[in-house]
Amino acid sequence: MTSTHQVSTSTATAVPLPNKDDMSASSTHKSPPVWSLESNRTSTPPLTEKCDRLSRQDGICCKDLKGEDDRTLIDPDIIRDIIIGLSDGLTVPFALTAGLSGLGDSRLVVVGGLAELIAGAISMGIGGFLASQAERDHFRFLRRHTYSRVMRSCIGEMEREVYAVLGPVGVDESASQAVANCLRKAEDESGFDGSTPARADEERQSRGMKSEHGLTPFLLKFGEGKEDVPTRRLYISAFTIGMGYLCGGIIPLLPYFFISTALDALKISCIITGIVLLIFGTVKARVTGAARNFWGYVWGAVSTMAVGGFAAAAAYGLVVAVETSSIS
Repeated sequence: MTSTHQVSTSTATAVPLPNKDDMSASSTHKSPPVWSLESNRTSTPPLTEKCDRLSRQDGICCKDLKGEDDRTLIDPDIIRDIIIGLSDGLTVPFALTAGLSGLGDSRLVVVGGLAELIAGAISMGIGGFLASQAERDHFRFLRRHTYSRVMRSCIGEMEREVYAVLGPVGVDESASQAVANCLRKAEDESGFDGSTPARADEERQSRGMKSEHGLTPFLLKFGEGKEDVPTRRLYISAFTIGMGYLCGGIIPLLPYFFISTALDALKISCIITGIVLLIFGTVKARVTGAARNFWGYVWGAVSTMAVGGFAAAAAYGLVVAVETSSIS
């Protein structure tokens, strides 16, 4: 009984208890990374345990450190669609109403402006849908083509293609060969077939799905710079662009609903639309990250207003010139 107890005690893993100083320090600093009991503490720690926060006085991890500009940018696809819709909505109907104001009748401006606004919103939405659809179809063709090329190519050719992608960013040839072999092995194990469409919808693919592993996704994303377009993206793009155009285009029309004289309504419309264009240009510079200082915001606001003002002035001048020439 005693010998058995001694044997079991000798094989147990000894774990040192924390001393008083360690417990008092843990109240002010985060605990160090947890090592496995079987590790020898001399080998390189795993990636999940490597952190330099213990050497900092504040004990903050580098991923929690804040930079000078900590803006959280919105999805660039959404921003692109909003900018396209609002820019055209604020510019085209404004230019149209300015041109029709040369005829002097606000009712004519409202009828023409509303007709253009509805038709333009539908047209812009359909255009966004078709553009996203074409991008998705192009990616699916490239995926089938790349998969077929990977399957019929030797490992040497694949190593050269991987090195062509990784070499310019500083990865040496031996490391590129190791990456190519690892990706080729993952491609063979995953059994990804690029010739067949994905089930239901591509956006349902999680990060762990096999079709995202291997040389084909690597060459598409990093070699060609292409990523799949989910089906829901088609409808989001159409809705965002169409609604952006509709919301932006109704602003220049508002004064004409309340002022019967078109030229008087045009003056109010110019002031309102100019202010909105300035605000839109400032917000656009903010959410896209283009503005780094005060003058960046000024440039974004002034350039956006200048484009809308130039279009409106050109339309108004053309209508006045045609009206004057027809009278004379």
